[in-house]
Amino acid sequence: MSPSTLRRLDQLAVLLLLLWAGAALGFGIFSAPVLFRELSSRDVAGRIAGLIIGRLDWAAWAAFGLASLSWGGRWVAEVKDDLVGPIRLWSAALTVALLMCLASTFILTPKIQAIRARINAPIETLAPDHADRMAYNKAHGLSRNLFFLRILLALGMAATVGLLPRKNPEPAPEALS
Repeated sequence: MSPSTLRRLDQLAVLLLLLWAGAALGFGIFSAPVLFRELSSRDVAGRIAGLIIGRLDWAAWAAFGLASLSWGGRWVAEVKDDLVGPIRLWSAALTVALLMCLASTFILTPKIQAIRARINAPIETLAPDHADRMAYNKAHGLSRNLFFLRILLALGMAATVGLLPRKNPEPAPEALS
């Protein structure tokens, strides 16, 4: 890929990662607290927040997945010589972010929904030591942590995409002989 194509892909990756991180931060910092404070039932607020998180999870797949276009064209050409460098660190961050998307979308969210469907009552009506409430709190806490870690990864990846190499390294002189 040409350096100008890589530059455009980098700009697209930064835009997508920052858009997703902004939407996620906006929800996590501004919207979610208002939902839980203003709605009469924490259960209703939780259901609304869950729907929004579900959509943000799919948007995260799109943001991190499309950001990988910026990485993909470099991997084969750039990774041959560096033991640890920008491309490998960015690759690790991308892999972790996609694994978090996988866990949130296909493991935690369905588990939370199954618990809610099984009890068919607001979570706060259950005793604090009830097995379903404890399982819900554990899954919800893990989901929340993954959500904020993905925000940090998106911001870090957006900030460092400019450090990724944009052209193939020159071959060593002895390789030319």
